[in-house]
Amino acid sequence: MSAEAETIPGQLPGGDRLKEIGGTAARVLVPVVLALIMGGIILMILGKDPLAYYAYVARRGLLTWGGLQETFTRMAPLLLIAAGLIVAFRAGIWNLGGDGQFLLGAVITSAAAPVLLRALPDLLVLPICMILGIVTGAIWSVVPALLKARYGINEIITSMMMSFLGTSFANVLIKLVFWDPSTTVPQTRTLPVDDRLPRIIGTTVHSGIIVAIIVVILVHLMMTRTSFGLKLQVVGANPAAAVHAGLNVAGLTIATFAISAGLIGLSGAVDILGVFGTVRADWNPQYSFLVVPLVFLARFNGYGVIGFTFFFSALMIGGDSAARRVGVPQFFVLVLVALLLIFLAVVEYLDHRRRKKAH
Repeated sequence: MSAEAETIPGQLPGGDRLKEIGGTAARVLVPVVLALIMGGIILMILGKDPLAYYAYVARRGLLTWGGLQETFTRMAPLLLIAAGLIVAFRAGIWNLGGDGQFLLGAVITSAAAPVLLRALPDLLVLPICMILGIVTGAIWSVVPALLKARYGINEIITSMMMSFLGTSFANVLIKLVFWDPSTTVPQTRTLPVDDRLPRIIGTTVHSGIIVAIIVVILVHLMMTRTSFGLKLQVVGANPAAAVHAGLNVAGLTIATFAISAGLIGLSGAVDILGVFGTVRADWNPQYSFLVVPLVFLARFNGYGVIGFTFFFSALMIGGDSAARRVGVPQFFVLVLVALLLIFLAVVEYLDHRRRKKAH
C-alpha cells in the first residue's frame, strides 16, 4: 500500500486545481453521506426514527457545551493513534497491533505514575510517563518489525498476533503484578485527579488534546516535508527501487514500526494521564481498528484526520445517548463505522476504474 501523492496547490492550473479539490472532497464525503443514509434505512427497518437518532447524536456530541467537551476529550487518544497509523500506512506498513500497544502503554503508565510521584517532582512525572508509553509501544513492535525487515514475513499476521498477546499480557500484569491491594476489583493504583494532565482553562478537557494535535501536525510535516518521510514513502511504494537507490530498507522498516507503535503507546499513556488515572483488568476500548477508516478517509493527511476524528468522536459521544433515547443497541455506532468502510472501498474502487479508463 502506498499513499497517494499529495497535490500542491501551486503546481496546478486554476481549473485543474478546483477539479482535483472537488474530486478529493467527493471521495471523502460520499462514503460518509452514504453510510449515514444506509444507517438511517436500517433504523427505519428496525422501526426507529433515524432523524431522531441523528438529532440526539448531534445534540449530545456537538450542540451542548458538556457534550462538546467530552468530544474533544475523546479525540486525544484517537488522534495519537491516527498519527501512528499515518506513519505506518504512508510507509506501506500495516501496523494492526494497535490495541496491544495502546493497552500496554496505558498499563505501564498507570503503574509507574503513582510510584514516580513519590520520588520525583510533579512537573517531571507526566513527561516521563508519556515517554514510558512511547517506549512500551515501540518495544512491543520489535517482533513484527524484525520479522518483516529480516525475513519478509507479513506484518498483518504478526502485528495482530502481538496485539492479541499484548491485551492478554496487559491483563496478566494488572492481576499479578500491578494490582492495587486496596481494591477488590483488579486494577492498578489510581493516579490522583490533581496529578493528572492539567485541564484547559474553563473546561474539563485535558491538555492531552493539545499534545495530540501538535503530534499529528508534526507527523504530517515529517512525512510530507522531510527527507526522512520521503524515504519511508519510497520504501512503501517500491521496496526494490528503495534498495536500488541505496536506502536501508530493513532499518527504515524497523524505524517505521517503532515510531508508529510508539505514538500508539503514547495514546494509551495520555488516556490514562488525562481521564482514567487507572487501568482495570479486561478494559479494552479497541480504539485502533476504529481509527483505521478515519485515516483512510483523510487519505493519510494529518490535517484531514483531525476533522474526521472530531466527527467520529462526536458520533461516539452522541451515539451512547442517542441509543438509549431511541432504543437501539449502543454498538449501532460500530454499524455506521462498518458501513463507512464498505462505502469507502466502493468509492475507491469506482475512482480507480475511472482513472484507469481515463488513461
